[in-house]
Amino acid sequence: MLWSDVTKQRLTTWLPAVTDPAAVDFLQDMDFTECYGHSVSSVAAAARSGCRKRVRRLIKRGFSVDCRDNRGWNALHEAAAAGSTECVQDILAAAGGKKAGSSRGCSAYVNSLTHEGESACYLAAQRGHLEVVQLLLEAHSNINQLTNDLSCPLYAAVDGGHKEVVELLVGKGAEVNRTHTASCWTCLHQAVYKGHSEIVRILADVCNLEAVDDHKISSLFVAAQYGRQECLEILVNAGADVSTQAADLATPLLIASQEGHQVCVDFLLDHGADPNIACSHEWPQLPIHAAAEFGHISVLRRLIAVTDRACDRGDGMVSPLYVAIHSHQSKSVEMLLREGFSPDAQDCTHILGIRSPLSFALSRTSSKPYSESVVLLVAAGASLSEEDWVYALATDETDLLQLILKHRWIPRPETLTRGCSVPHQDGQTVLKLLEVRELLCVALNQVHFAACWLPLLLKAGLEPTLLLQPHMLEQADSGVLNYLLEFVNWSILSPPLKHILDRRRAEETWEPCPHFDSVPCLSHMCRLRVRLVLGPDLLMRTDVVQQLPVPSLLHNFLRFGDIPEASYTHSPPSPLSNRLQRCRSTHKHRHVL
Repeated sequence: MLWSDVTKQRLTTWLPAVTDPAAVDFLQDMDFTECYGHSVSSVAAAARSGCRKRVRRLIKRGFSVDCRDNRGWNALHEAAAAGSTECVQDILAAAGGKKAGSSRGCSAYVNSLTHEGESACYLAAQRGHLEVVQLLLEAHSNINQLTNDLSCPLYAAVDGGHKEVVELLVGKGAEVNRTHTASCWTCLHQAVYKGHSEIVRILADVCNLEAVDDHKISSLFVAAQYGRQECLEILVNAGADVSTQAADLATPLLIASQEGHQVCVDFLLDHGADPNIACSHEWPQLPIHAAAEFGHISVLRRLIAVTDRACDRGDGMVSPLYVAIHSHQSKSVEMLLREGFSPDAQDCTHILGIRSPLSFALSRTSSKPYSESVVLLVAAGASLSEEDWVYALATDETDLLQLILKHRWIPRPETLTRGCSVPHQDGQTVLKLLEVRELLCVALNQVHFAACWLPLLLKAGLEPTLLLQPHMLEQADSGVLNYLLEFVNWSILSPPLKHILDRRRAEETWEPCPHFDSVPCLSHMCRLRVRLVLGPDLLMRTDVVQQLPVPSLLHNFLRFGDIPEASYTHSPPSPLSNRLQRCRSTHKHRHVL
């Protein structure tokens, strides 16, 4: 047991026997732990409780007002923090008296600091004790005294939202533009951050509106970032720059768009904020990119109307489609496409290492066969490159190929042009010559998966003779080869192709259908002629067969529906990334058109 505890125990035993009232008061006021660093002094304890009578009694009996605890707090700190104006008055009077009326001594006392560098004025301002702050300032408290963490009475009052204290300190000449905290914020930054609009209104009249922190962020930027609408309006009306840029070139409009603060975005645009200022050192990022990346659809809609469309297809620019795809914001992708942004955008290989939005969307597909962004881009008519076809054909999964064929029309060879994709009569987009060439080139390099993609392509209207290439006949599985030959007149193949078939038959790597040894029957010759006249696209993809003057039982036959498909029986394919890499390293471009 501590000595003080033993003493207290003894006192409680004989204290009732003491009859002198003065002695009773003295004993009750005594603090037997006064010598221990972890406890406050008697005067400080009384000041903390705001008991003026006890403070006066202790001072009168000679107790010290400057005895400190382990935080460096004395009685004045406790009284100021408690907001006890009367205790502060008595403690200041006692401190002045001890210095023989010296105003210099009282000034030193009133400016004494805790171990955290906090003055009594700081503690009172922090807690909003207006009268105490007034009293301490009259006692010559340093109004701009900094704490260890670079705060000050005004910054503390601003942080706490104590408007009257702020008004008092500003009126008394407090430094309003000094930087505080490790981030170098001013009082105006903090007032905006906390959303104390009335304090912002006070400070906006006396502060430097363009003061910035260590990242060159202004108070207006902070208002936009945290959606402080009223503070934003006060600052703009006071003349703050709406297009100020931080160290990384971000603007208030960019950050408001990123955070989805619709009201702030509207206000900034209505007051002159430029939506076409580049906001990044790395590439020309605009506010529209931020809205698209974070899926803020209402903000994105507003920015689409005011952003220069050069960002969509312009050289050296980056379409917002890219960032929407990167962050899996399919709603942003949908809106951009609906508002006329190109599904092909610009080639950003030199900026981001990305060739096209579709290639990027396909590369970011993980667990699902294809993402919603892929669906939207294909439906919007995005051009298909060689690598895009690899994603569709170098796999035993046919989801992506089916999606492409749902929205893209394979024209007959004689109608292919080098021009841009054009809508077909049913809303589908017709493949361009280059796209068909790339399709065939990838298909002939992915014969391993032909059992998966061949039926889909032929039923989508691809002319089968385009696949009658030496590589196809040499590499295709027996079932795949038989399926392809059923779509042509096998009796009139060119001599080189017949030679390949004969060799494979001799090597027993191909087991032909029995009827391949004879001339095709008349019915097969007839349907080949019908396909030639109508075109494979119309025959396979429309109801034109139903309009022919032939029995309905022949409809399926004329569309080659009687031919059984070959089955895919190979081992599971390697990961798509490995197949893409292998395709790039072993790919051979085959001229088939």
